[in-house]
Amino acid sequence: MVQAPPPEIGEDEAARLAQDLFGVVGTAHSLGSNQDLNFVIDTGAADRLLLKIANPATDPAELEAQSRAAGLIGSRAGVRVPLARTFSDGTTVRPVTTPDGGTAHARMLPFLSGDTLGGSGYLAPDVIARFGTLAASVDTALAGWRHPGTERDNQWDLRHAPAVLADLLPSVADDDLRRHLRQTADAAWARIAPVAASLPQQVIHGDLTDDNVVATDGRMPDGVIDLGDLGRTWRVGELAITLTGILHHDGVSVADALAAVTAYQRVLPLTDDELDVLWPLVAVRGAVLVASAHHVLRTDPGNAYAAENLLHEQLILAAATSLPLPVATALVRQAAGVPVTAPSVPAAQPMLAGPVAVVDLSPASPALDEGRWLEPDIEHVLAQETLAAGAATVVTRFAEPRLSRAHPGQHAAAVVVPGIDVTVAGPAVLTAPWAGEIELVDEGLELRAPHGGLVLRITAAHRGHVADRSGERVAAGDPVAEITGTVRVTLAEAGIDVPEAVTAQTAAAWRAVVADPTAVVFGDAVAPASAPADAGELLRRRERSLAEVQEHYFADPPVIVRGWREYLVDADARVYLDALNNVSSIGHAHPRLVEAVAAQWRLINTNSRFHYPQIVEFAERLAATLPDGLDQVFLVNSGSEAVDLALRLAQAHTSRPDILAVAEAYHGWTYLSDAVSTSVADNPHALETRPAWVHTVEAPNPFRGRYRGSEAARYADDAVAEVHRLAEAGTPVGAFLAESIFGNAGGMPLPDGYLKAVYAAVRAGGGVAVADEVQVGYGRLGEWFWGFQQQDAVPDIVAVAKAMGAGHPLGAVITSKRIAASYRSQGYFFSSAGGSPVSSVVGLTVLDVIRDEGLQQNAAEVGAYLKQRLTELGERYPILGTVHGYGFYLGPEFVRDRESWTPATEETARICDRLRRLGVMIQPTGDHQNVLKFKPPMCFTRDSADEFIAALTRVLETGW
Repeated sequence: MVQAPPPEIGEDEAARLAQDLFGVVGTAHSLGSNQDLNFVIDTGAADRLLLKIANPATDPAELEAQSRAAGLIGSRAGVRVPLARTFSDGTTVRPVTTPDGGTAHARMLPFLSGDTLGGSGYLAPDVIARFGTLAASVDTALAGWRHPGTERDNQWDLRHAPAVLADLLPSVADDDLRRHLRQTADAAWARIAPVAASLPQQVIHGDLTDDNVVATDGRMPDGVIDLGDLGRTWRVGELAITLTGILHHDGVSVADALAAVTAYQRVLPLTDDELDVLWPLVAVRGAVLVASAHHVLRTDPGNAYAAENLLHEQLILAAATSLPLPVATALVRQAAGVPVTAPSVPAAQPMLAGPVAVVDLSPASPALDEGRWLEPDIEHVLAQETLAAGAATVVTRFAEPRLSRAHPGQHAAAVVVPGIDVTVAGPAVLTAPWAGEIELVDEGLELRAPHGGLVLRITAAHRGHVADRSGERVAAGDPVAEITGTVRVTLAEAGIDVPEAVTAQTAAAWRAVVADPTAVVFGDAVAPASAPADAGELLRRRERSLAEVQEHYFADPPVIVRGWREYLVDADARVYLDALNNVSSIGHAHPRLVEAVAAQWRLINTNSRFHYPQIVEFAERLAATLPDGLDQVFLVNSGSEAVDLALRLAQAHTSRPDILAVAEAYHGWTYLSDAVSTSVADNPHALETRPAWVHTVEAPNPFRGRYRGSEAARYADDAVAEVHRLAEAGTPVGAFLAESIFGNAGGMPLPDGYLKAVYAAVRAGGGVAVADEVQVGYGRLGEWFWGFQQQDAVPDIVAVAKAMGAGHPLGAVITSKRIAASYRSQGYFFSSAGGSPVSSVVGLTVLDVIRDEGLQQNAAEVGAYLKQRLTELGERYPILGTVHGYGFYLGPEFVRDRESWTPATEETARICDRLRRLGVMIQPTGDHQNVLKFKPPMCFTRDSADEFIAALTRVLETGW
């Protein structure tokens, strides 16, 4: 059944055959293949052709069947597929005499435009889902169709895998590998054989993998090629084969690959038996692939195609065998939307008397506050602390995602323990929950449950010990072991090797073979663990109760439950590097801020019209950071309020309504701040709907705007000219508003001298200059505390928020006495919570932490280091066009072409999504959404910078 090597036909001979058989004149270029020969024929025209010479063992009827199947796929599934050149007699095949005198058969097809997704590059979730949809569409198109050429014995037909492996395994020289392949196939076939006769059969493509799908855009597959393995076989084999073409790609876990199952199921639902055999077929296919590659290389040592593929096939086999078959099958069922049945736990007599204290290791556990989750041995430490507080016994929750096992930089870490840990204060005796025979295992014992396949296992864990009564028959209630320290208790199906911990992605599937032993050990002395939050259901609730326009990051956002320094933690104990959050300026959950807020709230928090010392001290400290003359402080709750108030002050002071703003900027959502916001990324209609009293000057972008490079200084000239034009038109500028460094436009510095020139022109005309420092102020730039200092310019009014509250709602407007007094014409001002005692304490503490922990200096040093590394990355990957900004306000910009500076908008969105899946939170910004807004907490370390670079390098190297 194993085919012979392909015929030895070179490129010159292939070109001659193309001309003689099909009248096509051109040069031939060989493509790799295990069994057949494929040559691209370049005729000089735009569209290339493909000459396919089948293995001599291939019956021409099979080739005709492939040609007809391609027509069905194209017409019924709407999938791009190359259609073979048809002769006047309706056939598509012509015989070829091989160099050894034998006969092969050839066809001529168009070379389908686009690229295959072969190789090891990353496949995004929507691409993986498209694989599943494509496989189901092809199977639907071929359902019910019969052809003599599809009734064939084929080495890749999974029905024949045992016989094929028997032929191939002697070619595997490595004894251990050969044994592993045999054991893998045998275990899988034991699950397939009982239902083999009931599996639906039809004609399938038979090799619908990454090598045989084509994407017009280089990403999303929309075409199918190479029907060389077409045949009538088990329908589910199509999907199993497709999955093997996904598993070897960078960053694709077993759970990730099963997005293809979900998509397939939507189009063509699988039967219950098909769901049960799908993963065993994947394992069998993996074994056949590896064995076949060894066979090809033994019979054709120079086959570079087979040698390269062997690397991928080894990865496929490793992934296919990374989970026990029952667990992988449970994952398949989950992906298909079919319920997974958990093992039934028999009634039991408690093994250990209460009372029992539960130690909380969940991501939101108070016991893990202030970074304790990062301490070595924290699980043992917490257990001992609980015992010291008076507990006799401590237990962990079953299958709880443990933050204690999560660490920064880990991708899909094993954080879920499929058992419980029991810690005792002194020696304790466990009694048998039911009658049975005790068996000795490594550092512990096992006791099989009655009337079922579950096995209770008790093993020594951290500094624990189990003294057992191995080999004895016990009755329920008899002593079975004396334990000290900590022991691990699991309750799993017999024959399942339960690991120390599993990933959150697979934890629910492990519940198909692992049960909660808590009630067996403690009876009802310990309350059952509550069900974890379902991210999808929480999102649906959010969408039902929050206004739709209150958007959230990412299409499938993780549920964030904790922050610490520059890290975020989700409900599954996944740790993310926060490269995005300029709101949390001093770091998430800073203990000093937490303590200060709690202490003040215990005293009083009330509205800001009362007289108390904190507001005075904060106003003085804030004003002291600004140039002389800017010493009058208004305290509010947000950046939008700060900008709104700053503009109202300007209008009141100048008695002019007209405001000049810089295009592409976002300033807030209140009436005034929204009116002057011109970013079409935030409001697509911003430029069309702004009031007549709002005027704009062109964004001074030296990369994409009218003036580039050394010409960028002309932006200031144009802005000054606009100030003069507005005055001559009878609408003189009352206020000029600009971010001191482009915020939403990507952290891009303004051209040197820009603000100084425009401020001077505005003031000469009787207007005032307003600096929006909401995003860039407060030391984030490193060298400068305020953004306008980078421009060596001083505004008349400063608006700030975000950083000053470190997540607490706090904003401010700072101006001169003369301008502040102008507000009297509008009445009087107050903000109930702006500058409240707690808000003022927050503001003071943030300033203290920035000073005492050297966060501004850290922004300068680590920011410069990161910018250098990003710039070096841009030298390797042209899509990274440049890196804007300073300190911790950087803007790596992605472009498709550095000459035209065409924004890589779609690519940037996908890069951000891939980074999130690698554990880095970041988002695009700018009107073209092609700039990463890198603005992390200011405690961001050099190690975190390296972690960010490592993740971005991986994305740029392996795809998005």
